[in-house]
Amino acid sequence: MPDRLRIVIADDNYLVREGTRRLLEDSGEIEVIAAVGTPGELLDAVDRLKPAAVIADIRMPPAHNMEGIEAAHAIRAKHPKIGVLVLSQHADEAYAFQLLKDGTAGLAYLLKERVGDMDELIRALRATVGGGSVIDPVVVEALLARQWRLARSPLRELTPREMDVLREIAEGKTNAAIAGSLGVSESAVEKYANGVFSKLGLSEEHNVHRRVAAALAYLRESR
Repeated sequence: MPDRLRIVIADDNYLVREGTRRLLEDSGEIEVIAAVGTPGELLDAVDRLKPAAVIADIRMPPAHNMEGIEAAHAIRAKHPKIGVLVLSQHADEAYAFQLLKDGTAGLAYLLKERVGDMDELIRALRATVGGGSVIDPVVVEALLARQWRLARSPLRELTPREMDVLREIAEGKTNAAIAGSLGVSESAVEKYANGVFSKLGLSEEHNVHRRVAAALAYLRESR
């Protein structure tokens, strides 16, 4: 049997944290050297204990947003030999993209439901320690769907200046405010805005507010 991996677990839910610890240690392949509930405690434990790998929930205090991803990047930057496996409740491609945008080496992204499959979880941990990466198949599908969506997005047809104007429209700015921000005339802004509306297929029908529709298109495709 391979040497037991020394790992740190981070999850703000005590029952999930301790349940995962028990399952991993019962496998005989993992030694959980610390189980913590916040990103700060995780980074401190990693610095002190130098584990082989880390399992971190993607959402932790204080904001329950992307603290696990931020911690993963910090750990990999400071300790590039430590593998990091991030667990998520949902197959959110935006989170996966944020985790993997600077490289996949030493990183894994799995759904929390995989915790029930110890063989898969341990394989993923060992892969990260070896510098590899493991991405949940469901998340891979979501990432591919994102790429397909972006590839077909009408935003790809916009010129850089039209994108600038659309970005300002999405922030709710008037043409006058956009002109001041970009250093162009209001008539130029109106021309660029009309180009945006045309390329996005937004007509002048009374029941369609083109600025709102354009802003929604930008926010939807750029997230």
